[in-house]
Formats: sequence, structure tokens, C-alpha cells
Amino acid sequence: MQRSVRLKSFELVARDINDVDVDLLHALSISVRWPHRPKDWNLLRRAGHGIVAVDGIGRVFGSAMWFPHGDDFATIGLVITTPRAQAQGGGRWLMEQVLEQCGDRNLALNATHPAYPLYISLGFTSEAIVYMRQGEAPQKLPPMPALDGELSELPSDRLREITELDARAFGTNRAGLLALLAEDASIATLSRGGEVVGYSMCREFGRGHVIGPIVARSDQDAVHLTAVHLKKLAGRFARVDSRERDGVFAEFLQQSGLGIAETVTTMSKGRRFLNRESNKPWVYGLASHAWS
Repeated sequence: MQRSVRLKSFELVARDINDVDVDLLHALSISVRWPHRPKDWNLLRRAGHGIVAVDGIGRVFGSAMWFPHGDDFATIGLVITTPRAQAQGGGRWLMEQVLEQCGDRNLALNATHPAYPLYISLGFTSEAIVYMRQGEAPQKLPPMPALDGELSELPSDRLREITELDARAFGTNRAGLLALLAEDASIATLSRGGEVVGYSMCREFGRGHVIGPIVARSDQDAVHLTAVHLKKLAGRFARVDSRERDGVFAEFLQQSGLGIAETVTTMSKGRRFLNRESNKPWVYGLASHAWS
């Protein structure tokens, strides 16, 4: 694969994302109004692999990352290009670099509206819409359905209690990612009859806090696994990324002041990514757009 590309007026070279100053990555995300802080970038770099497009004097014009989950699946994220590079094909070149690194893995990503045509042209298929809901967590939560089970806090050294549940919901094991997230997250679990049937994480991200992943078997369970964190965030900025457009869970988020700020499209290449089954664990809240 070509490690450099000559655009109309300048040449870009691919560098490993770990070899680029995090402040330059932060400036790149700011340029497209993404909320990632330097701390968020550093976590992403620990979780995956990536490349950065730089010119001859070290200016950053784009990035792209991929996150392996086992040997046969990966998610792609943080595909960012400056308007100048995007207009001259820089985004396609970055994606071609990442696709080569991913090999024959099945892939999933969340496409912004401007990038959607590029992913279609690269063979990705649309599966669902993700609704980015955000706002100030309320001082008083709206009415909730009856709680069926017991909520409790899970210490980070007991992650094995949720990794299998998460794998059934997500479609593959991502224990390594959960361990990274748990370093700086609070974790809630919902149990019935001594069995953990759902969990949620909450951590600092961007402008405030993101609640996710949220894994549950029903809207009602997802409501309680989200509410336990919203109560602690009263008056502070909160975000939940969810594929739920309607229903009890979506209505709860809306009534809690988390309105839809933006949408992206979940897409896959290879095997289908999303396979929802009734009364089975489901990812109600994403860990992030990068990790789906």
C-alpha cells in the first residue's frame, strides 16, 4: 500500500498515530468540532491502531483508527480529514491504508453524513442509525418503570462478571476494551436471581460524561441502568449514543433532557454486525462511535 500520496498541491505521508503529538490530534478533532480531549485520544491510542496523514513539515491533515476485537472482527473510527485533504481524496487514501491493515477481518463503523458516500463506495452496508443524545442531566428524573431486579456497583476487578454478557450483546469478545474503560469508569449491574442480566458504564469524555456501554435485555432494564448514573450527574453534561429511536428507553432519555444532537449510520463490511434477538442482551448505549 502506498505510504504517501500526492494530492493536487501537496504530499501527505502516513505516520503511526503513536508517533504524533497528542496535541496535534486534539487540534485536528477540534477543527471538525469533535469533543475529544487529549485524554480521550490517549485512551483511543491504547485501545487500537491508527495512522495520521502529515505533510513535509509535520502538519496533520487527517487520521484513521481501527480497533481489533479478536482475530476476525474490528471497528473503524476517528476517520478525520481537514476540508482541504478531504476535497482532494485524502479520506479515501486514509481508509485504504486502514483497510489494508485490517486484512480480511469483518468490519463495522459509524459514518458521519459527509463520509457516508465514501464508505458506500468502499463496500460498506448500512445497518442502523445511531442517535447521539446529550444535554444537562436533570435534577429530578422522569417517572420510570418498576425495577425488576437488584442494582449494584461493580468493582473494576470483577469485570469477568460482565464480559460474557457483553460478548453476547456485542457479537464478539471485547474484554480488553472493557478493562481499559473500567480504569476510569463507574460500573453498574442489574441482577435477577443471582444472575447479572445487564450492566452500564459511565466515564468522563469530551464536554462531560458519556454513559456507555449500556447492555440490557429490555428497555425497562436499560432505563434503570442509565438512571443510576444520571442521578449522580445531576446538573452536569451527559451523553448517550443509542440506536433506539422510539420506545420506553428513548422516551426516558428525551424526558431526561438528552435530546438528539446528531446522527450517524452504523455500517458493516463482511458479515452483518447487528443481530438483535428478543429477550437477549442488546447494546442500548454505545461505548463510543469508534467502538460501536
